[in-house]
Amino acid sequence: MSDAPLFNDVAKGPPGGRAFWREASDDVRVRLAHWPRKDGSPTRGTVLLFPGRTEYIEKYGLTAAELAERGFDTLTIDWRGQGLADRPDDERALGHVGHFDEYQLDLAQMMALAEELDLPRPFTMLAHSMGGCIGLRALHNGLDVTGACFSAPMWGIIMSKPVRPLAWGLSWALHRSPWKLALSPGTVRQTYVLAEAFEGNMLTTDRQMWDMMRHQANTHPELTLGGPTAGWLFAALSEMRALARMPAPNVLAVTWLGTNERIVEPAPIQALMARWPNGRLEILQGLEHEVIMEAPDVRGKVYDAIEDLAKGRSTSTAA
Repeated sequence: MSDAPLFNDVAKGPPGGRAFWREASDDVRVRLAHWPRKDGSPTRGTVLLFPGRTEYIEKYGLTAAELAERGFDTLTIDWRGQGLADRPDDERALGHVGHFDEYQLDLAQMMALAEELDLPRPFTMLAHSMGGCIGLRALHNGLDVTGACFSAPMWGIIMSKPVRPLAWGLSWALHRSPWKLALSPGTVRQTYVLAEAFEGNMLTTDRQMWDMMRHQANTHPELTLGGPTAGWLFAALSEMRALARMPAPNVLAVTWLGTNERIVEPAPIQALMARWPNGRLEILQGLEHEVIMEAPDVRGKVYDAIEDLAKGRSTSTAA
């Protein structure tokens, strides 16, 4: 364990934040960060925050600050291939893994660091988008958490019916070839928040949060990521198909989904939550993909759910 950079100038995290380098068992270096709860507050445990694809630690500094006010420590990660973690190619704009099991190697380092730092229990998972796919697999693998809070989990990707078989066939062919690091068709190298305008964006309805994400991307472009590789696409499609065939884990869970979701596929989310015995689905009217990057009242509902999960209960909070 050694210290890593943490860009507090854009993170807006709580005082005392610290970042670390860790090497996974396959020698890939990842970055992790711990933000402590507010001084003097009684502890409610630790939130294990799993970011989505293209994301990085600093994006969740404000989230950690708001959780710190409620008595939670936060531990989060730059998954391999994004943020300041090792990337597999000189073309840093493209996100790639060969198989989603690789992310579980990163998660193993996250859990090892939690033990080494003696972070307070209980542990509660907060997982967004791709992080929700990684988190679901982790629950099946026995991740030691009191409950799981999902934000628009990537249990399916929105594609038109004509494109879906093409995506499977092309990504399968490319992932076995020297072109596995090629950019997936229909995606771009520039990170989304710099490539698109706020009006009509698919991430958030909150202008302040959009501006924060753009400021971070402009100030520290080394954190950003563009489209996925063909190899990543095949790995993602394979993992989502495998997870869809499995029963719901025996863990308390709350999943948040906006009615204007246009990135991940709602149907698999609805299907899994319908058969999740200890889970519920909260639908938020008019919202986009990133519930945690919405207005304070929306974020507050998510934090309320995390508090309940940490206490071993699940109650409805959405309006």
